[in-house]
Amino acid sequence: MRIISGKLKGKNILFLKSSIIRPLKDFVKENIFNIINHSNLFNTKIKNSNILDLYSGIGSFGLECLSREAKNVTFVDKDRNAIRVLEKNLLNLSVNEKSLVLFSEINSFLNKTKSEKFDIIFLDPPFAHNTFIKDLKIIKEKKIFKKNHLIIIHRENKSDEHLSKILDLLLVRKYGRSKLIFGKF
Repeated sequence: MRIISGKLKGKNILFLKSSIIRPLKDFVKENIFNIINHSNLFNTKIKNSNILDLYSGIGSFGLECLSREAKNVTFVDKDRNAIRVLEKNLLNLSVNEKSLVLFSEINSFLNKTKSEKFDIIFLDPPFAHNTFIKDLKIIKEKKIFKKNHLIIIHRENKSDEHLSKILDLLLVRKYGRSKLIFGKF
């Protein structure tokens, strides 16, 4: 795995061999950033943004954001092994000063957060679970997003959650086994 663009382009990312952790494939990651950079559906950009990477795993999305000059990234995951690899990645890439890594259940973090607001919130929950829907409801209720925000969700192509009752869906794209959902509240 590697950083695909920005000031850290080409740098390797350590990953975790696990049946639970599913790193974001470079092709899918590249398409996320192409959509963010070139879509007319929203104005949110990576540069100088405050990013929340939920179910971050080894942090490939957030690391890519830091390479593209995000102001800071908050990484949240409950897998201790993934957090250890993420922390090594942050140190190896010398971007740990622009990040906050939290070992926590997602809903616990969301219920405790108070005043911080994010420009981009990325959710990459395990494909087998749909508990992220509760997380979206908490995010919406607590309004931890800025006015000009973007929600990005990575799901399995075959998943069929009905998110339009929670989220204003802007764009859905499918790439092999992956589905990307872009929306806002």
